[in-house]
Amino acid sequence: MILPIYVYGQPVLRKVAEDIAPDYPNLKELIANMFETMENADGVGLAAPQIGLPIRVAVITLDPLSDEYPEFKDFSKVYINPHILGVSGEEVSMEEGCLSLPGIHETVKRGDKIRVKYMDEDFVEHEEEIEGYLARVMQHEFDHLDGKMFIDHISPLRKQMIRGKLNAMLKGKARSSYKMKQVK
Repeated sequence: MILPIYVYGQPVLRKVAEDIAPDYPNLKELIANMFETMENADGVGLAAPQIGLPIRVAVITLDPLSDEYPEFKDFSKVYINPHILGVSGEEVSMEEGCLSLPGIHETVKRGDKIRVKYMDEDFVEHEEEIEGYLARVMQHEFDHLDGKMFIDHISPLRKQMIRGKLNAMLKGKARSSYKMKQVK
């Protein structure tokens, strides 16, 4: 089922999400709905707060990028209760966008290596070092689980330049090709 994506201004996007237990109700259905919602909106990642749930669940699929990056062929993964343990490596600037900030794209600096701990969909714990583009996507999605958005990483000047778009979202005037839940 395709769910509405919560847009900038929705309070759940600024809450720190809670870890969940293996008996979380309808988890497999939720994960399937998150993948369907993300793919319908042409996203590569989606965190539970973006569909209104303050829980630590995120899904990432990099398969749409596999023409350019063959190593991402069939890459689709669920991250439950993820926590970034450390960020290192070179700071790399790259343009980011977000399904909760339709029409906004800004350059964000992030470390290109992370150490992360998470559970998979079977609640098996993993601790890994990730680098490159996947590390960036994970940082972006896991920021959502900590009540942050990519615009929190841009300069005050850049933020001032997009203020009009942000204010329009706060007034419920965002536009996108996918189903949204806006502030009214």
